[in-house]
Amino acid sequence: MLAVEPAVERLAALIRIPTVSAQPDPSAFDELLDTMATQWPRLHELEVTRIRSHGLLVRWPGRAADRPVVLMAHLDVVPVVAEDWARDPFSGDIDDGAIHGRGTLDDKGCVAAICEAVEGLLADGFVPAQDVWLSFGCDEEVFGGAAAEAVETLRERGVSPWFVLDEGGAVAAEAFPGITAPLAVIGVAEKGVTSLRLTATGAGGHASTPSRNGPVARLARAITRIEESGMSPRLLPTTAELFRRLAPHAPAPLRPLVANAARLAPAATRLLTHAGPEAAALVRTTFAVTTLSGSPALNVIAASASAGVNVRILPGDTVADVVAHVRKVVKDDDIAVEVVESGEASPVSPIDDAFALIERTTTELFPDAVPTPYVMLAATDSRHFTAICERVYRFAPFRMSRAQRARIHAADEYLMIEDYLDGVRWYRRLVEGL
Repeated sequence: MLAVEPAVERLAALIRIPTVSAQPDPSAFDELLDTMATQWPRLHELEVTRIRSHGLLVRWPGRAADRPVVLMAHLDVVPVVAEDWARDPFSGDIDDGAIHGRGTLDDKGCVAAICEAVEGLLADGFVPAQDVWLSFGCDEEVFGGAAAEAVETLRERGVSPWFVLDEGGAVAAEAFPGITAPLAVIGVAEKGVTSLRLTATGAGGHASTPSRNGPVARLARAITRIEESGMSPRLLPTTAELFRRLAPHAPAPLRPLVANAARLAPAATRLLTHAGPEAAALVRTTFAVTTLSGSPALNVIAASASAGVNVRILPGDTVADVVAHVRKVVKDDDIAVEVVESGEASPVSPIDDAFALIERTTTELFPDAVPTPYVMLAATDSRHFTAICERVYRFAPFRMSRAQRARIHAADEYLMIEDYLDGVRWYRRLVEGL
C-alpha cells in the first residue's frame, strides 16, 4: 500500500467528523476542534479565541500590525443524502488520487490547507511581516452569526484588516464555453441573498367542486411570470474586466467582442445570458423557486398555497428593487409577497495591491491559469467583514473541474490530493509574500 502524505491524512480526519450545521451535534464540533488542536499544535499555541459555540479566531503576531490580514474558512458542512453517494459521505477515503467526502471542497479543504501552511511556517520559525488572523466559522451553511461575532471581536480590538480572504472562486476548468485555459477566478464581490415567500389564499373546499382561479392556479401563474420576466441584465465593470483578461484565450471569432466587452456591453451581455447558467448569473439578478406548499390532501382544495423564491441580487440591484419587480410581473395584488430573509449585494472590492498579491501568488502556483476578478454567485461568511474592511476577496486555491464544482452541496464531493497540496503551498506563499 502506498504511503499517504501526513497532510492529506489530517484533512481526511476532518472530513470524517460530520459537522452538519443544519443538524447540529455539539459533540461532532467538539471532536473537530479537539482534532484540530492535536493535528496543528503550534497553531493552537497562538492566541486563540472561541467565537460563539465552536468558531475560532486566531491571532498570529507579525513584525508589524498596521496592515493585518484575515484568512477565513468554515468548519461546518451541508447535510447529505447518503443513498445518493457512491461511498460513505464522511468516510474521508483516500484513493484514486483523491480525498473523498463531504467538505473536501466546501470548506474543510481550505480549513486544513490554511492550518497546514501556518503550522509549517511556525515550525520553520517564520514570522509574518504583518499580523495574520485566522477566522474559522461554525455556522456558515445556515447563515449563522459566528462570522458577524468575529467581526465585532476584531472591531473591539481595533483591528482594521488590509484585506480579508475567504472561500469563493477557484482555479476553474471549463469555466466559459470555448476557453480551454483554467480561470483563477477571485471574487471581489458577492451577490446578495434574499428569500421571498409568495402566498395565495382562497376559500378551499372539497376537490369535487373546484372553482376557477384557486390559490394553486394563481400561484402557478405567478411563478410562471417570474420565470419568464427576469430583471434587466447588466454588464458590471468587474465582469468586463474578466472578459478583457480572458480575451487572448477566446476563440478567434469571439475575441473582438470579448476584448471590447465594456465598449460593446449590450452584445457581451446577450452572449453571457445564452452561455449557460453560470455565465448568465454574472449579468443578472436570478430567481429560483425552491419550495412549494399547498393542500394537505389530494381531495382537498388548498385554502392557501405558497412558494419560496431564492433571489441572488447582482451588485447595483437592491432588495427593494427585487420586491418591486416581483409585484410588477406577478400582476396579482391578492398574492402576498413577504421578505423572509434580506441580504443586499456586497460592495465591490478594489483591484489594487492586495488583489495583486493574491494574483501574483496564484500565477506562481498555477502558471497555466488566467487570474481574473469576478462577482461570486454564492454567499460566504466574508460578507460580514465588509463592515471593517474594503478589500474582501473570495478564492479557494484548488483546481476544480466543472464536474467537481457541480458536486459542491451535492453527492460524491472530492478533492484531488495534488490539488490539495498545491493549495497548502499557495497559502504558505501568500503569507510569505505579505
